[in-house]
Amino acid sequence: MKNLNRRNFIKKTSLSAAAISAAGLLPTSVNAFTQRPLASQYMGGFKAAPLENIRIAVIGVGARGPGHLKFAANLDGTEIVAICDLYEDLVLKWSEEAKNIGKGERHQNIRQYFGEENKWKEMLREVKPDMVFIATNWANHAPMAIEAMKQGAHAFVEVPLALTLTDLWEIVDTSEKMQKHCMMMENVNYGRDELLYLNMCRKGVIGELLHGEAAYIHDLRFQMEEVERGTGSWRTYHYAQRNGNLYPTHGLGPVAQYMNLGRQEDSFKSLVSYSSPAKGRALYAKNNFPENHKWNQLNYKGGDINTAIIKTIVGRTILVQWDETSPRPYSRLNLIQGTQGTLAGFPTRVALENGFEDLSEDHHKWIEGENMERIYEKYDHPLYKRLSATTNKSGHGGMDGMMIYRIIECLHKGEPLDQNVYEGCFWSAVSPLSESSVKQDGMPHAFPDFTRGKWKDTDPLGIIS
Repeated sequence: MKNLNRRNFIKKTSLSAAAISAAGLLPTSVNAFTQRPLASQYMGGFKAAPLENIRIAVIGVGARGPGHLKFAANLDGTEIVAICDLYEDLVLKWSEEAKNIGKGERHQNIRQYFGEENKWKEMLREVKPDMVFIATNWANHAPMAIEAMKQGAHAFVEVPLALTLTDLWEIVDTSEKMQKHCMMMENVNYGRDELLYLNMCRKGVIGELLHGEAAYIHDLRFQMEEVERGTGSWRTYHYAQRNGNLYPTHGLGPVAQYMNLGRQEDSFKSLVSYSSPAKGRALYAKNNFPENHKWNQLNYKGGDINTAIIKTIVGRTILVQWDETSPRPYSRLNLIQGTQGTLAGFPTRVALENGFEDLSEDHHKWIEGENMERIYEKYDHPLYKRLSATTNKSGHGGMDGMMIYRIIECLHKGEPLDQNVYEGCFWSAVSPLSESSVKQDGMPHAFPDFTRGKWKDTDPLGIIS
């Protein structure tokens, strides 16, 4: 097989400089897509026909795809039918792994696609899978999800769902027209603490919700060492050419579900955003690569830290921060504040106005550390109690496996997914909105209503047991 030059591949894909720059562009009006096309169906609470045996295809088996493939392949009622990636060695490796998981009974006839940029289109046309895992570079998420649905598959997409508002609207319209699920796989919503706080919010433990804080603060400068292949080989261009919050959903997703945003109670209204100076990436390139290296030829314009404030329809506020460059410990903040207490993360801690049993008398003392075990004992989410033993050896402390388990379970039973297409769009929209707000010195930007008003009729996510 002829090896593809990575530089030429970058030029040929939607990761070109022009495409990345376009991520910050907005439609002339956030109301440009207010009319739902004829014969389309609103997908909030959508139930697809149950699937007894789910035929699964995977696009992208580099960083995230292998984990999804392995966990899904180990679940009953699944069949891995196709794997696609740019690189032949990855396709061969993970095809063999799936066959081994199948033990001669399942996953034995896997179609393999590799070597050319558009092989995934060929795969979708020829294989016609029931569902597709999409774990590729960010710019390919939207076109792959849209085409997968057009070819009759449910699409399950790594974060973010898309880079532009226009692409997000096309995802919505395609999902509604084809009546296929399109879920952005926000795994953090399945973390133990996130599920715990969701359960506590639903039980009214902290009263009426007022404010949230969400973040993705994770020093990923080391990824720049992946020069020709791997995440850093394409992600670095985003840091150079875009200025805003490039990765909002890990922090925002759980807070949005605590608040029932986009689901009957409340929804997203507007956003303002500012970025710090851009220093860290250029400094890292200077200190770690030769002067003539391509990373030293880039003009890094993306601020090291971006801060946004979201205002909701009923007046709540959410702080959203993003920083993948600064030398500081990992954090998603994960704070939710109510009229009777506050739940916070990193470290996990709880403050309740009336105290909790014999651990605290009031909100002036955090319940944390070993004392959190009493909180878990009383308020652990029933889903965590049911699935943690099955999923705890999967990625990110078990949240990855719980997410995949729930996807497969919902498809088997024909039940609504835990995250609908509109939530993925709302959470991902923070990126283009923040970029545009930064360009306009913090100008407020309205969120599109991807539900076209139907969020008011959409049931909140229940406490699934």
